[in-house]
Amino acid sequence: MATVKASAAVSHVGRIRSNNQDSGYAGRTLFLVADGMGGHAGGDVASAIATRRIAEADSDYDSTTEAAAALEGALVAANRQLAATVADHSELTGMGTTVSAMILQGDRVVISHIGDSRIYLLRSGELSQISTDHTFVQRLVDAGRITAEEAMVHPRRSVLMRVLGDVEASPEIDSMVLDTRAGDRWMLCSDGLSGVVAFDEILELMSADAGAKQVADRLVKASLDGGAPDNVTVVVVDIGEPPAPATPPLIVGSAAAPLAIGQLEPVRARGIRLTPFRPHPVQETHFEPDSADYFDELIEEDARRRRRRRFVWTFWIVLLIAAIVAVFVLGYQWTQTRYYVGESNGRVAIFQGIQQNLGPMSLHELHTETDVDVADLRTYDQQRVEQTISAGSFSEAYRIVQRLEDSLE
Repeated sequence: MATVKASAAVSHVGRIRSNNQDSGYAGRTLFLVADGMGGHAGGDVASAIATRRIAEADSDYDSTTEAAAALEGALVAANRQLAATVADHSELTGMGTTVSAMILQGDRVVISHIGDSRIYLLRSGELSQISTDHTFVQRLVDAGRITAEEAMVHPRRSVLMRVLGDVEASPEIDSMVLDTRAGDRWMLCSDGLSGVVAFDEILELMSADAGAKQVADRLVKASLDGGAPDNVTVVVVDIGEPPAPATPPLIVGSAAAPLAIGQLEPVRARGIRLTPFRPHPVQETHFEPDSADYFDELIEEDARRRRRRRFVWTFWIVLLIAAIVAVFVLGYQWTQTRYYVGESNGRVAIFQGIQQNLGPMSLHELHTETDVDVADLRTYDQQRVEQTISAGSFSEAYRIVQRLEDSLE
């Protein structure tokens, strides 16, 4: 039977935001990350309510069916609790939270997921993303409209299509049951990590021969080194022989502290103390309904954006090409106003252009070949003609030829 060898949970506010709207939990059998959204204290409240409610499912189960029902039921109950909190505090309308959670049951892992927090599995040196983001850009990736790399910088990468909150009474939750075994390393994280640190770097950090706490710290530090524009929360779970005694449950992030919902008298909301909050100006991740009409509208808007981008790029490319062509034409026309005196077939000749080539294109041509043999000229004049004598016009070149002829007499 697979057991938890070690686990760790780390949460950091990041380098931009003024408060932490993430929550994380590392328990005996249950592990989760929740990323709140909704503005001001709404995200704090949402992730904390969800985390504390779902943490009640941290128990031993006789089967994966029982564990899966308990975990999904806990997410649905958290969703109802969020709706009830909004009903009591209308200023929190629209708040919500992502949740990525797993329960270890025997040699299996039961997973429930909604939103864009992620679950990864490192097994035998290979890292796999287990969860699928419920985001607008993930829809575009799945549809083949953009690449995963483009999704990282897409202007709508913050749009969530599914969350727990006061929007849907019965949210659609992804659930699955997977095998696990000794040596596996699981990692749950908010998008403060996955949206900043590249997959290959996550693989490298998770593959390190280090404990769960050290790996979690390194992952958070990688996000901070990358600018950490959002809160970042990481939970690492190593599967293997457990130490004695077992690590006690750990809560991090907003669920580990009193929360704030507004300038109100402190009240009780399902056992959680709500206290005044400090607003912050950082733009929040936001939620849009997962409806076909809305999704089609976003797809069309994204298509319009791509068409505008292609038009702008095409315009500037055409403009650049036109500028290069104009410079080339004007430059060539200027070269054809120049002349020089040189040698052609052993005789003194006048050439139009300059004595240079542009790739396979010659910038000069023979204009007039005289009857004066170069060999008849004085040694000094021979060298000058062989090296060419520049002239600003045909008349100037013609006068040079006349002076060379006069020198023969």
